[in-house]
Amino acid sequence: MHPGNVWGGSLDAVDSDRAAADEEERTRNMTDWDKGSIHSQRHELDETQQGWLLAPQDSWRKKKKKYVNLGCVSVSRTVCMWTVGAIAVLFIVVALPIIIVKSLPRHKSIPPPPDNYTLALHKAIKFFDAQKSGKLPKKDKVSWRGDSGLKDGLPDVVGGLVGGYYDGGSNGKFHFPMAFSMTMLSWSLIEYSHKYKAIDEYDHMRDVLKWGTDYLLLTFNNSATRLDKIYTQVGGGLRDSESPDDIYCWQRPEDMSYDRPVLSSTSAADLGAEVAAALSAASIVFTDKPDYAKKLKRGAETLYPFFRSKSRRKRYSDGQPTAQAFYNSTSMFDEFMWAGAWLYYATGNKTYIQYATTPSVPQTAKAFANRPELMVPSWNNKLPGAMLLMTRYRLFLNPGFPYENMLNRYHNATGVTMCAYLKQYNVFNRTSGGLVQLNMGKPRPLEYVAHASFLASLFADYLNSTGVPGWYCGPTFVENHVLKDFAHSQIDYILGDNPLKMSYVVGFGKKYPRRVHHRGATIPNDKKRRSCREGLKYRDTKNPNPNNITGAMVGGPNKFDQFHDLRNNYNASEPTLSGNAGLVAALISLTSSGGDRIDKNTMFNSVPPLYPPAPPPPKAWKP
Repeated sequence: MHPGNVWGGSLDAVDSDRAAADEEERTRNMTDWDKGSIHSQRHELDETQQGWLLAPQDSWRKKKKKYVNLGCVSVSRTVCMWTVGAIAVLFIVVALPIIIVKSLPRHKSIPPPPDNYTLALHKAIKFFDAQKSGKLPKKDKVSWRGDSGLKDGLPDVVGGLVGGYYDGGSNGKFHFPMAFSMTMLSWSLIEYSHKYKAIDEYDHMRDVLKWGTDYLLLTFNNSATRLDKIYTQVGGGLRDSESPDDIYCWQRPEDMSYDRPVLSSTSAADLGAEVAAALSAASIVFTDKPDYAKKLKRGAETLYPFFRSKSRRKRYSDGQPTAQAFYNSTSMFDEFMWAGAWLYYATGNKTYIQYATTPSVPQTAKAFANRPELMVPSWNNKLPGAMLLMTRYRLFLNPGFPYENMLNRYHNATGVTMCAYLKQYNVFNRTSGGLVQLNMGKPRPLEYVAHASFLASLFADYLNSTGVPGWYCGPTFVENHVLKDFAHSQIDYILGDNPLKMSYVVGFGKKYPRRVHHRGATIPNDKKRRSCREGLKYRDTKNPNPNNITGAMVGGPNKFDQFHDLRNNYNASEPTLSGNAGLVAALISLTSSGGDRIDKNTMFNSVPPLYPPAPPPPKAWKP
């Protein structure tokens, strides 16, 4: 028995003839079917059968996908087109604008306009060009000035004393304030060289400085190993003089025909120390000129035993009436501290910092007496500057023993000085217009204000550079910006923010002094030579000066904010070398040009490492 055939029909074998006959019959029957009957049968299939036996009609119409051969890979043509399109859109939206912008001609970004401090500084530096003595360089020459003083010091002084700067409105050359002025200019150049470069005055300032230091090198025998004298001034005179000299005569320096005596001293410790400070500070400025820097340092070190000698421990102005009448020195140990610090920074020789921190030196100078008059920086008082200069050493290098005790005292004294400048502590009076009376109501207030403003601004920069936000005035913590605000307020007063709305810097602003007490600016530059007394008519006229001495800061107003623009009022209307040095230093510290920072490192380039170097690592062990 065989199981049933699920497909129908018998599984029994049939002979071939019968099978052939049956096949022929089916073929014949199929031929007779018409198309209509086939179509009707298709519609008679149920849904399931259609799904099994009949393909969907639309499937035969689908197009075959096309591919793009990219070499290493084949991708659908549709995907390829979308990718190319996306890249094109991205190029148009992003890349094309960048290409267009890059292809346009580049224009330098316009720097912000210079602030008032920068504008005033450009003018203040020119004052030094107007004060030059000797054969003038063609560069930065003032139009109404010419060669002068070409016989100064000759024939008595080997090499002469030609050059340097006239001090103020007269034609005298006073070496004590001149040296102090060069020291202050050097200090500002060391701390703020980047600012001078930003306003394109760096080279100009170095020229101004070198003109002064070249001359200071002539004031003593800088090739000797030991000194026996130093020259203290050229020219000068007395207020009541009746013989031809720099006071009695009213002449342009180019027309001087009278004798100009040279004063010298064998015991001038204060002047020797100040010249040493000036040369030392300048050597740091000129480190890029090693031969010149070495010459400056050698001169400064030659002066050290001269001013240290107890047998020469006298003030340069002692017994010199023409020096006492204008720049009478009242101390010398403040200069010793000042010179010791600068010599150390210039040479790295510990002998100098040891001397500057020897307790007897500041004690004799009354550095810690807290007397208001000793807190006022000037050509005659170096205490505030010297102590700030050594506070810098403590803040940035922190040398520790054996200097820490004295440096800490200098630091504290500096803080007390800064507190004294602030209005809330009532140490110094102020005018109703806000000018601090550092000179106790005496004439020429602006010079002292300018120097104090520089020191206050610089101390704030020192603290900011070390991340210290302020200092203590007694129990009160005072933030650094308070010192900056003080400096801004005082310099702004000088530049015109005062009751008279007058700038006390010639050429700055619309209203400034027009009758400055100055011989060269008063007499016309018409190639006519005036004799000793012929120039007096130009001094006494009420007309403005024919030559503007641009950048000159005059003496300033009285304690009632009053100023009389008269030549004969020399205490108010005469500029000075040291006054303008303080102004330049204060202005560069306050200007925003070049950024708000100081150069922390240049000052210490010659200072050796404070601690011994680490020993070399041990040699590799060998079995």
